[in-house]
Amino acid sequence: MNCIGFTCGDCIGFPMEFDKQKYLNYEPFSQGSHYTDDTVATIAIMRWLLGGELTSESLVSYMSTLCRRYSYAGFGGMFFNWINGCNDYKPYGSFGNGSAMRVSPIGWYFDTEEDVLKYAKISADITHNHVEGVKGAQATAMAIYLARNGKSKDEIKEYIENKFGYDLNRKLDDIRPTYHFEVSCQKSVPEAIICFLEGNSTKEVIQLAISLGGDTDTQACIAGSIAEAFYHDCDELFEETIKQVDGEYPAEFVETIKSFNKELDRYE
Repeated sequence: MNCIGFTCGDCIGFPMEFDKQKYLNYEPFSQGSHYTDDTVATIAIMRWLLGGELTSESLVSYMSTLCRRYSYAGFGGMFFNWINGCNDYKPYGSFGNGSAMRVSPIGWYFDTEEDVLKYAKISADITHNHVEGVKGAQATAMAIYLARNGKSKDEIKEYIENKFGYDLNRKLDDIRPTYHFEVSCQKSVPEAIICFLEGNSTKEVIQLAISLGGDTDTQACIAGSIAEAFYHDCDELFEETIKQVDGEYPAEFVETIKSFNKELDRYE
């Protein structure tokens, strides 16, 4: 299995969200984990890609239907209103990191830079049609695309900096002391990418994302999705993730993930 790092990061990062303490070397599953809106929205994009009708209208249908079913998963207020049709499913100009947290399947699914950028934009535009919302989705998807195609960290860093203008020359030790809860793409996606650049495994990348504090589930979701595409080391972590979720990790999510990775002809 491959496109699974997103939900590992989401579930592992969940217990630390809103916790003001910054946990270095946080041990996964030491506290109750749970999937959140990050996982739900990503599963919706997987289903959209599997469905084959890659239009904005069909994505709106997949996204709103699944997210309404899991409306307790922690969606932000504007997105919650959107999934319930309060503004007739029109985009609302958000630059929040919701566009980046759900985009990982697109980085796996398409085989050209042009298509990754095109469909990442479509995936963002249904809600997060602000230029920064689109940029965050495209940067995350392209980092995954480059990682799964064997590019080095230096090559990924150079591409993201040149294409999107993110400052990736900072160090986590310098970011961490003043970093706080941040949900904008422009102040969370670069930091998630830096976690990937500094880590040496998907687990370590997720730990680094949690160590920044703040929006830890989304930060770890984004960082973990990139790391898994680079390291391909997440199978055991995924199995443990779905076992350790408080309550139950939905069987329909597992089936969608399996179907998606099988479609990529990478699922074993």
